[in-house]
Amino acid sequence: MADQLADGERVVRVEVLVGGITAEMRRLSVAGPNGETRALVLRSYVDVIDAEDALTREAAALSMLTATTVIGPELVGVDPVGAECEYPSLLMTHLPGRPVLDDAGVEARIPLLARQLVAIHALRPVERPPKYTTLTTADTVITPPGADRRVWAAAIDVIRGPVPSYEGRYLHRDFQPGNVLFDGKNQLTGVVDWASPSWGPADLDVAHCAVNLALLHGPSLGLDFVAAYEAAGGTLAPSPADRYYWLVRDPLACSEDIHLTAAAWRAAGRLDLTTTAAEQRLDAYLTALQELSP
Repeated sequence: MADQLADGERVVRVEVLVGGITAEMRRLSVAGPNGETRALVLRSYVDVIDAEDALTREAAALSMLTATTVIGPELVGVDPVGAECEYPSLLMTHLPGRPVLDDAGVEARIPLLARQLVAIHALRPVERPPKYTTLTTADTVITPPGADRRVWAAAIDVIRGPVPSYEGRYLHRDFQPGNVLFDGKNQLTGVVDWASPSWGPADLDVAHCAVNLALLHGPSLGLDFVAAYEAAGGTLAPSPADRYYWLVRDPLACSEDIHLTAAAWRAAGRLDLTTTAAEQRLDAYLTALQELSP
């Protein structure tokens, strides 16, 4: 880190940031020789198999964003293989604002989230990121205890079918309230966690944000986000069957690690989001989606 600082600068304080799952995050207060200060953020991957790929992707994404209207951190330095750091790490500027996970004001934030995601999908990088991946299969989905097994079986059958054709877009791949920053006046100040940019259908990002909103605030809010994305000018799959395929894929994927997601949200202050509560909301959201089944 010292090699990335300007002459006379030094780190005077380190603060652990909470709410993440795969990486350790630290906010660094840096003091200059004339008393001025600035903040940086260090992301470190500990025992993560694909750390090099994630950090290389993030470095490319942050470099690309500097020439766009989408606000993200600025890249300061990256050590994707842990040659200079204890662990593979990336150093970036600190953006103002914070993730807002509270129920209060969520209706006003949804259109802001939707417009930001439309802007991300409009990005056209010189070099496309890798094609999207989906690790979930029909055989790895975990039906939550007490869930409507008929609803889940029907949704699982959907992703057993062929993958729909799509028009490719630049995807953030983890766009959700925990990775979007707001100031105290509900102004969006930036998007973070660019570790998985991909090329694929816009529906994937929309479905991911929708299910996170449903888990945080209730099933209807997830559906509201889908409508807000289209109202903001976003384009989803033209076929209802194709839309449904992507919409159910992400809730099914959430089932495998929902305990980790719930734990991260509790660490960020949502103590009410126990694993059981998250599982119940996931079941309710998937049930609500079934009404959209063609």
